[in-house]
Amino acid sequence: MSDVSSRTPARGLRPFSRLASPREVVRQFTPNWFAATMGTGILAVALALLPGGNPLLRSIGHGLWLANIGLFVLFSLLYAARWFFFFDGARRIFGHSVVSMFFGCIPMGLATIINGALIYALPQGGEAVARLAENLWWLDAAMAMGCGVAIPFMMFTRQAHSIDQMTAVWLLPVVAAEVVAASGGLLVPHLADPAQQLTILVASYALWALSVPLAMSILVILVLRMAIHKLPPAGMAASSWLALGPIGTGALGLLVMGAAAPAVFAANGLGDIGNTARGIGVIGGLLLWGYGLWWMASAILITMRYLRDGLPFNLGWWGYTFPLGVYAVATLRLSLLLPIHAFAVFGAVLVAALALLWVLVAALTLRGAWRGDLFVSPCLVEP
Repeated sequence: MSDVSSRTPARGLRPFSRLASPREVVRQFTPNWFAATMGTGILAVALALLPGGNPLLRSIGHGLWLANIGLFVLFSLLYAARWFFFFDGARRIFGHSVVSMFFGCIPMGLATIINGALIYALPQGGEAVARLAENLWWLDAAMAMGCGVAIPFMMFTRQAHSIDQMTAVWLLPVVAAEVVAASGGLLVPHLADPAQQLTILVASYALWALSVPLAMSILVILVLRMAIHKLPPAGMAASSWLALGPIGTGALGLLVMGAAAPAVFAANGLGDIGNTARGIGVIGGLLLWGYGLWWMASAILITMRYLRDGLPFNLGWWGYTFPLGVYAVATLRLSLLLPIHAFAVFGAVLVAALALLWVLVAALTLRGAWRGDLFVSPCLVEP
């Protein structure tokens, strides 16, 4: 008896102790993990945009951006290995009504790395970083469009869905395009060729339009679903925050594209259009920001309701971070465009909340990854 008890703690300290074999890390790896790169990346961006330009916070953000690159590379290798070594299990994701939605996390995670490169690497790397960011942006745009079209098509043709089982995860493949659109608005001022600037800006507006109207229609269905069928199970609690994602990113996209538009359009002989785009960006961004206040208040109340009844941890908790982060960044962008100090204060409060939330979710994720209980692929369980 004493011999058995003496070995138990050692087993608990061993990595992946909850898995039958370390190979299960690869066999059970899903795109859900890329949500961690989204949450980490948006915090890195938000810290650099805080009023006052605190050098310590910027250094922390730089470190998070570098760590995020490492995470993205690691997750990409693990997921590629799953397709190589466990192809039959990996391809079942296309028929799964929930896990397939998380394909959208891959281009969104890459977008945060591109944005971070423009903030942290461009001052030292100059034109070389701008060219790399441009090439990555086109790759990201292709992946986002692929997710935004292919996943809904599979919803229509291969997957089984019902309104009572619907959650805000339906937004994930759709929202990727507007996240890339916002990145395009940040990228164009750093490009030297006016023609390239115009091409990427126009493509960014198209990506925004490919995403935001569809996301808004999904939100209408989501309100109806919650009114009729009430809240989803506790395991999907974090999805209540996902609605804030397309609203915050939609606002941010209009703001950054509108800010870049006057110079880009003027350089191509279209100055009048640029000034109009700037005005649309401010007004449209402000309207979406106000709409986001309702969803954020609702998400807080819904989360409090879940906490009262118990809230189990899973990878879905990363869904709390990115939506809050993009809404915080949109708020900080508004503070730069409008002479209202309250936007800067509120944005700083949101970033502080995001940082605390990130620490909690990252710590729980590290523990779950070490033990192995977060490596679960529902595609292998459900028929």
